[in-house]
Amino acid sequence: MAASRCTRVRLWRWRRSPLRRRSDLIEAWVVLAGWVLVLVGSLFAGLAAAAAVEQDAERQRRESRPIPGVLVEAAEDRAPPRGTSDYRVWATVRWTGADGSTRTDEARVSIRARVGSTVTVWTDGSGRIMPEPLTEGEARLHAISGGVLAAAGAGGMVWCAVWAVRLGLERRRMAQWAAEWERIDTRWGWKTG
Repeated sequence: MAASRCTRVRLWRWRRSPLRRRSDLIEAWVVLAGWVLVLVGSLFAGLAAAAAVEQDAERQRRESRPIPGVLVEAAEDRAPPRGTSDYRVWATVRWTGADGSTRTDEARVSIRARVGSTVTVWTDGSGRIMPEPLTEGEARLHAISGGVLAAAGAGGMVWCAVWAVRLGLERRRMAQWAAEWERIDTRWGWKTG
């Protein structure tokens, strides 16, 4: 038995036809608007997120200062029983702030650091310890990955909204078809199911 072939009519929702319903045309416009919003919205969301990440990394680089500190306690005492992946642990460090006062706090130091050894501590403008700022390469990588994630999230949200609208239109179309079949069946005096 030979398979039947039917010609595929492209863009049929945009053409005038007695079979085209109003919901078909609405669906075509919704899909078109969805694609435009996905493309444009994703681009803007990605660029905005990447710019925000780059600005934050630049702000951290501007505000942080490396200050030499002295390790107060042995870092190896803080080492977990199992080996760590980055070989850095939290240990107590003492340093002299910009105002001349001596401060003590915990900072991430190498596990091999000994008591009394000099370690670099990164502080903000008020003298609080902060993480080491991102390098140019790390900031670029964070900006790219943040931009890609924001673009994917924005595009995904728009496309989910388009899908929900199309689903509602499909349900409405099926209800209209059921009502029309009911009207035709009762006119002819029989029921289809």
